[in-house]
Amino acid sequence: MSAVAFCNSIIDDAKVRSAVKRLTLVNFRNYKYLRLNLKKPFIVLGGENGSGKTNVLEAVSFLSQGRGLRNAKLAEVKTFDFLAKQQSSPVFINNSGWAVSAQVEKFDEEFNIGTAVESVLKEFDYNETKEVERRIVQINNQKLSSQNELGNYLSIIWVTPQMDRLFQGGAQLRRSFLDRIVYAFDVEHARRISAYDNLYRQWLQILKSGNINTSWLEALEEQMSGIGVAIAAARREQVQKLNTFIEQNPDDTFPDALLALDGTIETMLDEKPAIYVEDYYRESLFNQRRNILFNDAGNNLNKTDLCVIYKKKNVPAALCSTGEQKSLLLNIILAQAKSLLCSRGMPSILLLDEVAAHLDEMKRDAFLAKIQNLQLQAWLTTTDLSEFVSFRDISQFFEVKDNTVKEVSLSF
Repeated sequence: MSAVAFCNSIIDDAKVRSAVKRLTLVNFRNYKYLRLNLKKPFIVLGGENGSGKTNVLEAVSFLSQGRGLRNAKLAEVKTFDFLAKQQSSPVFINNSGWAVSAQVEKFDEEFNIGTAVESVLKEFDYNETKEVERRIVQINNQKLSSQNELGNYLSIIWVTPQMDRLFQGGAQLRRSFLDRIVYAFDVEHARRISAYDNLYRQWLQILKSGNINTSWLEALEEQMSGIGVAIAAARREQVQKLNTFIEQNPDDTFPDALLALDGTIETMLDEKPAIYVEDYYRESLFNQRRNILFNDAGNNLNKTDLCVIYKKKNVPAALCSTGEQKSLLLNIILAQAKSLLCSRGMPSILLLDEVAAHLDEMKRDAFLAKIQNLQLQAWLTTTDLSEFVSFRDISQFFEVKDNTVKEVSLSF
């Protein structure tokens, strides 16, 4: 059986289901306490701008590894006291932290995910400690050693209004977008990036301290070169896989995208063995030592850029219209979700914040129909619930207002 036929057989025959069945928030953004019981594939949150719709989606995004769909610091997420006083609710943790928990159903399996913030004392200098916040994660009341393990249980993909300018903003935005895709297929990718960032900070600190320890620098550069090349290789491999998948599964509604990487290390890996590239990486770090000391120029070896092309027109996404850019983004998102289902058997949960923006009614409904056919749960926000009336049979509607979320019925 061909790869295409195999993927189609999974989607056509399997009873795919990955869904949050119950969501509980404590001290999260504008919600002192919130519990939602969920029973439909589409969860539609309606309300005015600023009412807290996106906050609910952000809470769901914290069921995956990372800093959520807003890339927020832990301290930014907790409920402020003046908001907490407006609501009476059960108290599960103190006001210094926040928590999100969910009952999740995937295929025929049910499990509970919980994540929260706790304060711990951390030693910084001799006889000096500070209280810092850290995130903890549990599955079925068993604490995980790392939040990256969440990738083995749940895949969450999101589209936010900020991503409408993905192809026109800085390379960092596109690199983060690509890394989120890689996380979904390779749960070790997040660990590599975290380890690399930690090593780079140590390397930079030694150089700027003036107390140069050559042996220590060489040891750090050895580790950084190995991890840095592994990061680049994972990005390169995932781009190749997505391109192949998009080519074998052309979309009938959204323009097919062609992805490429603009990065020194990725380009070298196209032509040279990894061990050669690691040597080059290590030598480059050595040569940058003097630059760091004199002009604070940082290491940019892993600062690759994700380039996206409108394949049929052979036009860079940055030069396409706003509507075409949104369509290209959704083409990539659909390819990621379908490829995850085919390659890992991992159904995704989609968080779609104001997804209807820049889409006409036909494309919006076509996009949602594709999600329905994949049998995935989708969380959607809107200022007008009637936008999704065509899918009312599979949707659960909520009104978000005054720091509360209330289920409502639509009658047309």
